[in-house]
Amino acid sequence: MSQFTLNGVARAESQQGKGASRRLRKDNLVPAIIYGGNDEAVAICVKTNEVVKALSNESFFSSVITINLDGAEHEVIIKALQRHPSKGFPLHIDFQRIVRGQTMNFNVPVNIINEDSSVGKKEGGILTILVNDIEVNCLPRNLPEAIEVDVANLAIGDSIHLSDVTLPNEVTLVTHDEADLNRTIATMQPPAVIETADDAEASTEETTEAEVAPADAEETTEE
Repeated sequence: MSQFTLNGVARAESQQGKGASRRLRKDNLVPAIIYGGNDEAVAICVKTNEVVKALSNESFFSSVITINLDGAEHEVIIKALQRHPSKGFPLHIDFQRIVRGQTMNFNVPVNIINEDSSVGKKEGGILTILVNDIEVNCLPRNLPEAIEVDVANLAIGDSIHLSDVTLPNEVTLVTHDEADLNRTIATMQPPAVIETADDAEASTEETTEAEVAPADAEETTEE
């Protein structure tokens, strides 16, 4: 099932805490935790180079991951990833165990398709994407790598909302209220108005005339 595998090492109590975490990172290890399911939470660390390589693939965030730990395999998903605010490298990862036969909530990336051939693009419109991922509920075996959103028929002024998204079989949306269904996924905006050289020249002439007119009127009055 899993296309991603990480090698983990359990952390002792002496390897937990802010100071210990900094030392682990200097040793090219990322502190992490595995929790959920019927087992207790386990503090671990994983190799930084393995994590960075996996993070280069967008589907890493919506895939079941296998962590090899002390000779046992743990199937997990990423629930939280903390990055360095400026450098972007991983600081800490929360992994949640999956339970076979039990549905779970997943955040799945949005994949926009047919943008270049869409009605709005042909009219010069600009597509603005407002949502990068969607929360869904499904069994781990039915977890899609991405949710496709087709914008082929999107004209200028049109929008696609969460309620318009077509989901794979046995995958449902996670919503908290009806307002969530109205959330805008993408919208086709009118093309930006670009001022031409002729427009700029005309604007300059109008400004000059407006500035000169009051002065002429004042001179006439004085005479």
